[in-house]
Amino acid sequence: MTNAQGRWWIGGGVALLALLVFGFWRAQHKPQPALAPSAAQQRSAAAERQAREAVSALGRLEPAGDVRKLAAPITGFGGSPRISELFVEEGQSVTAGQLLARFDNAPSLLADRLVLRTRITSLSARYAVLERETKRYRQLALGGATSTDDLEARELKLIELKGQLDEARASLVKVQADLLNTVLRAPIDGTVLRLSSRVGERPGDNGILELGASERMEAVAEVYESDIDRVRLGQKVRLTSENGGFAGTLIGTVARISPQVRQRVVVSTDPTGDADARVVEVRIQLDPADVAKVRQLTGLKTINRFEP
Repeated sequence: MTNAQGRWWIGGGVALLALLVFGFWRAQHKPQPALAPSAAQQRSAAAERQAREAVSALGRLEPAGDVRKLAAPITGFGGSPRISELFVEEGQSVTAGQLLARFDNAPSLLADRLVLRTRITSLSARYAVLERETKRYRQLALGGATSTDDLEARELKLIELKGQLDEARASLVKVQADLLNTVLRAPIDGTVLRLSSRVGERPGDNGILELGASERMEAVAEVYESDIDRVRLGQKVRLTSENGGFAGTLIGTVARISPQVRQRVVVSTDPTGDADARVVEVRIQLDPADVAKVRQLTGLKTINRFEP
């Protein structure tokens, strides 16, 4: 073998050895295919992504206290009297005991009261006279100067007269109570939210007006049932007006989460929105500093964003 041939064989062997070493190294460092995440891992990742997203819901502003629907009194015939005077307008603030309205049954009740007072005076006088005569007849009957039949007749007449007097007095008490109901007074401090009847009308099932204690306001958010698990008591909420009813942002806190799922009431202006969606009502207490901004905006639609 010549020297050239020897060098060729040696060079070829070295190259072959290098190829074998490189192939072995590549095989050891070949990237492994990524394993597909399990269903549990996928659910966990989805839950984490969802938790990082803020929940948004439409809502409306309402007084935090009771909303009272004030009705007209019921007359003896089962109907309601007509409104003769109305002293308030929608949006007006009132105090407890303030006169709100008068009804047209007052004149007839005043006349009834006068008749009953006159009757009571007459019956009282007759009863006093008959009572004195009956006492005298008792004395005469004991001495045999008169018959017991005359005494019994007078005593029966006295009992009958006493019954008429008691009945007239009871009727007077009823008329006095009915007279108190010829006017409507505010049961609480609040704001007139809506007038359901006007002067000259006979109030129906909707009553006369709605009165809300609007010194404290809250928002009622309608959260989709799929999002309610991300809402909790004490959670901070930022509220904006959908249609520019108030400027800026209101701050509130989740005060109550309804235990009932119901159909939504507040409908979005988006025509593609689902009007039949199932929601849970969440009551949001507004910060005192923000109440003054919306005290006169009961029913205003809001967009509520719950902080994660």
